[in-house]
Formats: sequence, structure tokens, C-alpha cells
Amino acid sequence: MTEPRIDVMQNELGAKLAKRLFAVHNLLQQTGLPHVTQNLVMLRASQINGCGHCIDIHSKEAAAEGETTTRLNLVAGWRHSTVFTEEEQAALALTEEATRLADASEGVSDETWARAAKYYDEDQLIALVTLIAMINATNRMAVTLNQLGGSYEPGLMSATVNS
Repeated sequence: MTEPRIDVMQNELGAKLAKRLFAVHNLLQQTGLPHVTQNLVMLRASQINGCGHCIDIHSKEAAAEGETTTRLNLVAGWRHSTVFTEEEQAALALTEEATRLADASEGVSDETWARAAKYYDEDQLIALVTLIAMINATNRMAVTLNQLGGSYEPGLMSATVNS
């Protein structure tokens, strides 16, 4: 299938739900969790979930906010690169384990949690866990509805949802 199954923003309920999801995103932007980290987390979860729509959005939004091409290109291989801080690596590790819950018998390991807790306070950890949960939900919606990547322009999501 090469067409979206439903245009979420043209569906009354879909538009309402999208606006509520975006409101959570806006609230997360106001937390102490660095925006750079948030962008990396959303991109990595979207890569794991194979969501072209969300990869397109989050890579372009991150670039528009000043993220480098090198770092964006290396997100999928963050363990084997030198361009991410220890804090970002901790967030990416947590993202991967929380996104791949079905693949790991223990879910998020105590080691990964302790690593994240070393760099992020309790409020930031709540924001990080919520961000991971929200992007995973969004990925699953977009993949199920066959939302396609490739044509996104930075700022479009904010403009569409806030209209």
C-alpha cells in the first residue's frame, strides 16, 4: 500500500487525538529534559519501529533546531560513535530497552536505569519515560495507518496541530 489508510488530521476524532498527543509533546518541551536529547530519543525509537513518517519528522525537526548531519546519521549506531555525550548515550540506551520490551525478558535493566538516573533527575526521568512511551504510541499509529515519510517540512506539525 502506498497511500495512507486514514488522513488523521482530516478525521474529526483523529484531529482531536493528534492535538492531545501534541499537547503532551509541548509539555515535555517545557521540562528540564534537554531538547537535543528529546530529538535523539524520538528519532531512535522511530528507527527501531521502522516508522518512516516519524523518522522524517524528527530528523528534519532536529536539523532545523541545529542538530548536525553527522549526529543524525549516527543515531542508529550511537554505541559505535564518538559524537554523543554520556548523558545522551544513557537516554538512547533507555530508549532502546523501553522500545524493545518484547525482545528482553527483563524489560529495562537495572543497569540501564541506573545509568540514566546518574545523569537525569526524577522529573527528567519521568519526562524521558513519558517521551519514550509517547513516541512509541505515535510510531505504532503512523505505521498502522501507513503514514509515509519523505515530504515533511520542519514546523509543519506544529502549524497543523495548533491550527
